Amino acid sequence: MLTLGWKASAEQFDPKTLLDYAVLAEELGYDSIAISDHFHPWRDTGGHAPFAFAWLGAAAAKTSRARLGTSVVTPSFRYHPAIVAQAMATIALLAPGRVFLGAGSGESMNETPLTVTEWPDPGERLRRLREAVKLIKQLWSDEYVTFDGKYFHTKDAKLFDKPPQPIPLLVAAGGPQAATFAGREGDGIIVTSGKGAELYRDTLMPALEKGARDAGKDPAKLERMIEMKVSFDHDRSRAMEDTREWAALALPAEDKAGVEDPREMERRAAAAADRAHTRFIVSTDADEHVAQIQPYLDWGFTHLVFHFPGKDQARAMRLYAKEVLPRLRQK
Repeated sequence: MLTLGWKASAEQFDPKTLLDYAVLAEELGYDSIAISDHFHPWRDTGGHAPFAFAWLGAAAAKTSRARLGTSVVTPSFRYHPAIVAQAMATIALLAPGRVFLGAGSGESMNETPLTVTEWPDPGERLRRLREAVKLIKQLWSDEYVTFDGKYFHTKDAKLFDKPPQPIPLLVAAGGPQAATFAGREGDGIIVTSGKGAELYRDTLMPALEKGARDAGKDPAKLERMIEMKVSFDHDRSRAMEDTREWAALALPAEDKAGVEDPREMERRAAAAADRAHTRFIVSTDADEHVAQIQPYLDWGFTHLVFHFPGKDQARAMRLYAKEVLPRLRQK
């Protein structure tokens, strides 16, 4: 079954405005609401960074149908994994059967201002994530957990309030090692769109399925979530202009690495503003949006979360819900 969701961009809106949009998303028929978790946003001017766990609690109280989750939280630096486990267990009790945890290895802009002076290499970050996921799952399932890992430790730690059913845990992956881990230890994967067919078709999906098979799981039962970056408007110039606020996404990875100051990230992103649209599906034609989304469905993605770049989220959400989502559901 196809799940069509809305990305709650915590970097772009204050918590109350973001919550109002979440209520609207459910009213418009979006199936899920996934919030980003930032300590620092991508830009200083007009930037925001509400606390994702507190916001999810409010969203749980304000909604009744949509699935709620993180895309994504890093449970291995500024958050101890046990705190993430506790927070998500509480939210899951407030919104029974509607909550998922999306976890990733982290970005320096969110973690180094609070926890580390030197950002670890990708290998260490993935090892920390693996250990964090193991501990979170134990805390959700066991009583009085004593955990003695390389990075994290607990002594007779117990979550006293946890939901009766397991919380789906999705792992963010940009390469084969993380995708294999998502299949082996997670309930699914989270990726972002616009990075080339070879990555999804030839790398991530096969690695996800291999990880599942290695663990004795059915790959077909894994959730395959992707953040779809889309800009849709009847006015093409407006659709193009909306993407400029997300110019940082068009920067090469090496230009973003090690940048923790939103002012510096904003300065660097300014040079990429004219390329920002390249990370989005930009069109005034609903059928063209569906056609460009279709390959992701063909590659096996089952949960599409739409990220609209503009400030007028209500306009974008309404237009997409009216003209694009019905076409996707019909297919």
